[in-house]
Amino acid sequence: MTRYRSTFGELIRSRRESAALTQESLAQLSGLSRTFVSELERDLASPSLDVLIRLANGLGTSLSDLFSSWELDD
Repeated sequence: MTRYRSTFGELIRSRRESAALTQESLAQLSGLSRTFVSELERDLASPSLDVLIRLANGLGTSLSDLFSSWELDD
């Protein structure tokens, strides 16, 4: 079973902060609303595949890199 180091929202927040982005700037880069980015970071929303791809692009990474940084080794 795959284990994760944090919630998905914590992963997005961490990656956003590492990229020195505000919620507003990530929202603009990914074509999402700041409110939705905030909800994702607080695990109040579940992203679709399209949203995941847009977030990865906004963070300047690939979808596979985004998820590989989330998983812990078994």
